[in-house]
Amino acid sequence: MDQFFDTFLNWQYIWEVFPDLLKTGLLNTLILSVAAAIIGTLLGMVLAVMGLSTKRWLRWPARVYTDIFRGLPAILTILVIGQGVGLLARDLVGNNPYPLGIAALSLIAAAYIGEIFRAGIQSVDKGQLEASRALGMSYSKAMLLVVIPQGVRRVLPALVNQFIALVKDSTLVYFLGFLTSQRELFRIGQDLAANTGNLSPLVAAGVVYLVITVPLTHLVNYIDKRLQTGRKVTAESNEMLAGGAAI
Repeated sequence: MDQFFDTFLNWQYIWEVFPDLLKTGLLNTLILSVAAAIIGTLLGMVLAVMGLSTKRWLRWPARVYTDIFRGLPAILTILVIGQGVGLLARDLVGNNPYPLGIAALSLIAAAYIGEIFRAGIQSVDKGQLEASRALGMSYSKAMLLVVIPQGVRRVLPALVNQFIALVKDSTLVYFLGFLTSQRELFRIGQDLAANTGNLSPLVAAGVVYLVITVPLTHLVNYIDKRLQTGRKVTAESNEMLAGGAAI
């Protein structure tokens, strides 16, 4: 038991690594995750709209993209983008792997977020689109102002879950060889663990990850509960209106 605590809960190493985890690791993890989430959300919405198009030349590229980036292991995508595409984009990014790490995470996130958006948009009753068109809206305007906002609202919990997954996937970018100032949480914990032969720094990094992900998990549950309450109230209101009309 003493050996277990000394290997995983050595407070000397935990306190030693915490300043770097909070000052450097947490900042870089959030930059990687938030930047990739924003770019991935924008690309995902484009993919969702393309995937719902009646035109094959729009629908098929979105389908192929989604199948490829959801089918490949995340680490393989990161290595291909970071080391393969990095050679082609060297004039643009130089030897800095940071933008390539964000790009790889963004492309992975876009595939999943696109499917989330597509499912949300398809869940909206077709009558919403038909009613909007009857009021004189164009198809694109009806989708943009009526259908898509409702679809996005329905998939908010899934989007937050995807961001949690993105935070955890950010650990994989360390394969690209970031500079000391660019290291994220996992890399900082791993470096000190390798230098000391003790796993306590990785445990400390895990605690910081939990500080990020656990509140987000509870946020997902809160949003989902609010949405279910809203749907219940709406359904009851519709029943009351139907009953009033019958009278």
